[in-house]
Amino acid sequence: MPENTIPAFIKAVDLGVTTLEMDAVISKDGKVVVSHEPFLSHVICTGPEGEAITEEQEKNYNLYEMTYDEIKQCDCGSQEHPSYPAQQKMQVSKPLLQVVIKEVERYVETNGLPKIQYNIETKSAPEGDKKYHPEPPEFVDLLVDVIKETGIADRTTIQSFDVRTLQYAREQYPDFSLALLVGNAESPRENLKSLGFTPEIYSPYYRLVNAETVAFAKNLGMKIIPWTVNEANDIQEMIDLSVDGIISDYPDRVLQLVNP
Repeated sequence: MPENTIPAFIKAVDLGVTTLEMDAVISKDGKVVVSHEPFLSHVICTGPEGEAITEEQEKNYNLYEMTYDEIKQCDCGSQEHPSYPAQQKMQVSKPLLQVVIKEVERYVETNGLPKIQYNIETKSAPEGDKKYHPEPPEFVDLLVDVIKETGIADRTTIQSFDVRTLQYAREQYPDFSLALLVGNAESPRENLKSLGFTPEIYSPYYRLVNAETVAFAKNLGMKIIPWTVNEANDIQEMIDLSVDGIISDYPDRVLQLVNP
């Protein structure tokens, strides 16, 4: 299914995932939108008038400079995705986080399914402040408002590579579960030093995970949840290392190995 869309999240629920992982950005009018990039990716989207977007043009379609009414005019599901040839093509737009949660919660309740956890990433970085997104306090406040309004705070983790958003969230919303995303070669100890506290979850790129990483996390009482683990042999390796969860583009492959 097209990434970060309501059909994709419903499909994941049907497959039997425990947690929906998604990415949050902010629109010009302060709406929390589910999107991996803070712009319209040329790989998956067309513009508001249905125009094709080139790689050179895509960052001009800055979601932080577009209202949500403009964003929802853009189709991000009909193009063939070169990295995911099996993906179904359908006309679908980037959804509001609030709508995603309401649709998923309704679907789960209607079908008598277990309650779903949410893992929501703030797509922010210092170089993007006031250009592609608001500064961390405003970003986190907008996100938390939606999470609280939709009643899922006790089932939600906020995750980020940007330590500033996690630091602000810990200070202002200490009851929230937080996850530090890691993609660098620094040691876990160094990464926690940069963060300044021990989060609930340590979430490294899976190639950075070994027995020592897992032991370090568990000794500090952190869960360890690697990303993005797609191939069966890598998934099995993570299971063998006793990680606490697996983020994957192919949850069906994970579930087949966890529940053979």
